[in-house]
Amino acid sequence: MPPTKSAICHLLRRMLLGFLLGLPCMPLNAQLAHAPLPLDARLNEQVIMVPAGDGLRDVLETTVFRPAGPGPFPLLLMNHGKQAGPARLQARERFIYMATEFVRRGYAVMLPMRAGYARSTGAYRDFGCDMLGNAQGQARDVLAALAYARRQRWVDPERIVVAGQSYGGMAALALATRVLPGVRGVLNFAGGLRIDMPGCDWQGALAKTFATLGAYNHIPSLWLYGANDSYFSPALARRLFNSFTGSGGRAQLLAYGPFKRDAHLTLGSRDGVAVWLPATERFLQQIGMPVRQVYRVADAPPPPATHFAPQDDIAAVPYLEEQGRAAYRVFLEKTAPRAFALSASGAWGWAEEGESPDVRALASCQQRSSLPCQLYSVDESVVWPVAGASARAAGGAQ
Repeated sequence: MPPTKSAICHLLRRMLLGFLLGLPCMPLNAQLAHAPLPLDARLNEQVIMVPAGDGLRDVLETTVFRPAGPGPFPLLLMNHGKQAGPARLQARERFIYMATEFVRRGYAVMLPMRAGYARSTGAYRDFGCDMLGNAQGQARDVLAALAYARRQRWVDPERIVVAGQSYGGMAALALATRVLPGVRGVLNFAGGLRIDMPGCDWQGALAKTFATLGAYNHIPSLWLYGANDSYFSPALARRLFNSFTGSGGRAQLLAYGPFKRDAHLTLGSRDGVAVWLPATERFLQQIGMPVRQVYRVADAPPPPATHFAPQDDIAAVPYLEEQGRAAYRVFLEKTAPRAFALSASGAWGWAEEGESPDVRALASCQQRSSLPCQLYSVDESVVWPVAGASARAAGGAQ
């Protein structure tokens, strides 16, 4: 009999040992299951619905992370980018690695999904090649989330930082054209918007819009762009920065080198923390925000290596038929963090980068299997149990 949903959920939680890792905005392979991740108890994660829109008739699906206790806490208000495809199909963003570092430093973190995304109501605002209209349209929801945050007792309204990645970075810069007491700085992670449509000079439109945002800028910002960003080249990032500062905007630019396969995904990567955190801490100090770690947030312990077989021994992987072994061969070319899961039914699934690749690999495998899935490989280690594994593999193979 196939396992129930609750049994699968219990399995995933057990495999995680009660902890989570994480990431947002990235292209995911065909094996990724869009299963919701369990809430992260380490960070007191919760999902709330924040009122927004005309007459506050809409709501924004918003993730909140915060330290234990009543606060008030300084606030990081984080904004997501836009993935390819309809906004409504985009899953709730968490930026778990960034959230973890800020909670460790005593911050509450809010991540609203803007109108038309995920489970937020309202319509996605699309102004085509009108980049200023796009930026201002997205900033409306950020402003609504900020107003909500100010009313919460656990938020310190005098110590707020607004941040954004990609489209969210541009929205954060648009918000910074307003006078916002208590908002001390903006973090722009690879901010902008690329629109490939006939007759749209999107790079020129972006430069013009960033010049306008700079002319009306009221809040200092730190910009971070990597050399191999698939959306915004170093030349374009410098052009946007020069347009912004040339018209009076206050900003600092960290133009760092290549990051893995795509620097546009740095913020969502476990390994990206070492890239963005030092510069972010310096900027936070400059604007009078806390940087010292005051809360302990334990990292999730990795599954122990079992040495069942060398990781590159494709023939040793149990249960898999030729298609599964071909998938494992592809998996071995992926970068860490990564995970591969399989089942006695012959099902398999894998995931790389992003949030909790182990959970995502298990969920992807479980979608294909009537039997429970189990992790075989995580990062550079084989974690498949040794005792009795060969016998089970022989008995389960078809």
